[in-house]
Amino acid sequence: MTEIPEIDSEGTEQVSMKLYAEKAYLDYSMYVILDRALPHVGDGLKPVQRRIVYAMSELGLKSTAKFKKSARTVGDVIGKFHPHGDSAAYEAMVLMAQDFSYRYPLVDGQGNWGSPDDPKSFAAMRYTESRLTSYSDVLLSELGQGTVEWAPNFDSTLDEPVVLPAQVPNVLLNGTTGIAVGMATDIPPHNLREVVAATVRLLESPKSTVEELCEHVLAPDFPTNAEIITPREEIVAMYKSGRGGLRMRAVWERDGGDIVISALPYQVSGSRVLEQIAQQMQAKKLPMVSDLRDESDHENPTRLVIVPRSNRVDLEALMGHLFASTDLERSYRVNLNMIGTDGRPGVKGLDRLLREWLSFRTETVRRRLEYRLDRVLKRLHILDGYLVAYLNIDEVIHIIRTEDKPKPALMARFGISDIQAEAILDLKLRNLAKLEEMSIRGEQDELQQERDQLQLVLGSEARLKTLIKKELLAVAEKYGDERRSPLVVREEARAFSELELVSADPITVVMSEKGWIRAAKGHDIDPTSLSYKAGDNYKMCAFGRSNQPVVILDSTGRAYTVPSHNLPSARGQGEPVTGRINPPSGATFGGMMMGAEDALFLLASDAGYGFVAKLGDLQTKNRAGKAVISLPKGGQVLQPAPIVSLEETLVAAVTSEGRLLIFPLVDLPQMARGKGNKIISIPSARVQSREEYVIGVQVFTAQDTLVIHSGKRHQSFKLKDLEHYRGERGRRGNKLPRGFQKVDSMLVES
Repeated sequence: MTEIPEIDSEGTEQVSMKLYAEKAYLDYSMYVILDRALPHVGDGLKPVQRRIVYAMSELGLKSTAKFKKSARTVGDVIGKFHPHGDSAAYEAMVLMAQDFSYRYPLVDGQGNWGSPDDPKSFAAMRYTESRLTSYSDVLLSELGQGTVEWAPNFDSTLDEPVVLPAQVPNVLLNGTTGIAVGMATDIPPHNLREVVAATVRLLESPKSTVEELCEHVLAPDFPTNAEIITPREEIVAMYKSGRGGLRMRAVWERDGGDIVISALPYQVSGSRVLEQIAQQMQAKKLPMVSDLRDESDHENPTRLVIVPRSNRVDLEALMGHLFASTDLERSYRVNLNMIGTDGRPGVKGLDRLLREWLSFRTETVRRRLEYRLDRVLKRLHILDGYLVAYLNIDEVIHIIRTEDKPKPALMARFGISDIQAEAILDLKLRNLAKLEEMSIRGEQDELQQERDQLQLVLGSEARLKTLIKKELLAVAEKYGDERRSPLVVREEARAFSELELVSADPITVVMSEKGWIRAAKGHDIDPTSLSYKAGDNYKMCAFGRSNQPVVILDSTGRAYTVPSHNLPSARGQGEPVTGRINPPSGATFGGMMMGAEDALFLLASDAGYGFVAKLGDLQTKNRAGKAVISLPKGGQVLQPAPIVSLEETLVAAVTSEGRLLIFPLVDLPQMARGKGNKIISIPSARVQSREEYVIGVQVFTAQDTLVIHSGKRHQSFKLKDLEHYRGERGRRGNKLPRGFQKVDSMLVES
């Protein structure tokens, strides 16, 4: 219920603060929405833009006129039509003059009007000069022909057009952005020829769907040559709902070994992009880039050069990283929010938008034709009077000379109207000679033909549509151009991971018996010669590269992944690996692996079971690890054996009691996790009591040598010496020679 203001005894209106605040805020909100922030569907302009264009036309600043100081225009705009700050009006004017901001600029600027690198670097309005572009005629040429409504300006001393009679859907062509109260608009620019083609399609087939209109309007068309990489289905969905997003990507090419960027996304600064890349180089996140250069000039407005460190750098991957981490790829919000023909703001799909504009254009053309028809009929009426005067020139002159009030006398004598009599009386004496019958009748014939044509068009919807279509196509022919922003299908950009940015140097990761871990450069170190803490000794090592993680197996069969590039140096004694992972209480570590994700390893337990696993399947980001090996009761994890090839590779398994079994590796399954298959047979009771268990499992080829250690003794075996120990997988194996009944370890030497 609306609260009624009270009137006190002195006649002062009293309003509650709640009511006053609500009304004031709503009034302000509506003002911002309708008169400041949102464009009109008819001409695609906000009020300040419309007033600038109109004020410039009133100053005679057409495209053929001489330039005038911008301060003159801004003064007229804020003094006559737009009572706001001069800087706001000038900035709106600058935007309409920047060919890198507007697809079809409305203002032709002379002087410093900003640059793509810094759009705000324009000179003050007292230094720049301006006039309208020829494209502005599309908005202004029909203004004085009764096409649109006029309204008083802010102080009611002048009239200004409520909307300009645009001949094309300018709201799509140049786009706009704006923030109102509770709503915003983000309309991207489009190509004139595409928009006109879609409008003509809708004019001819009013039931056309958005999909059919999108056969013509492929996507927005920005004033840059950068690529639009948004998928086609997303663009169509955006035009259906009026909301969505777009992604643009810079254009680059190889020039020798360098990368040359020749086009940037809309409103992206080249200097800003170079700054972003330089920051990554300083942070050592781009070790593969050695130099940056900005070679942009007048002939090449955008030419950014990125110099790789060597010709081995993958340029596609490098650019994918830069697209994902800099403004070389940028997303744009699309929100087709505007004021409709009903005077209300709303988000419109492409079909609704063009239908409303066609309704606006049809009404505009109809008013223009009616205005012209009225002028023609008035002129024909006056010509009829002139013809009467010519045919009776002597009598007309006599009446004018002798009568005190010649107008009524002329009207009574010749039966002419007040307007005709007034026109005859307004003729100057020297023009009487020009009133020749032939010229009068010639003008009459021309105007009668025009009248008939106008009446035909106004009386036929089909003829009116044909006229609108011809005018649309004429504008497209005169001002249209080719699409600038190509539509390209590209894969999604991916930034380099932390590991990919690390150099691939060979390293050896060493772990002690008590779980202290460190990394040494190279593969030629002797890990047993490193210094260890008191009571601690070497346990195991893994060979790989600094950009590969190390996978650690614990005594419960869980696998953990630890990045190797930031492990402490082997010059010290390392750090506890439990600071990087969270193993179960009491667990120890029994194996380590390094290599590529597709590298294969033989995983086994000392209970005599095992399987082949891919290293990538064992990796995890979870600090608590992942279960990999299911251990039988009493079983322990063995150090995994790296596999070079599955074919012609043998498995050697030796127990603590000196039993050796050799069989083909292909007899074991490849799994991601589990217990595996039996490698060598050991009674489970002996495993649980630790009377006998597997000392080691190795893979080798015919070229390798198997070395078995027992106390201080060791013996080397070639493949030809091992025939006695070959058998089927899962067998008991055969005893080694005397002296090797208690085996300590087994190694493979290439």
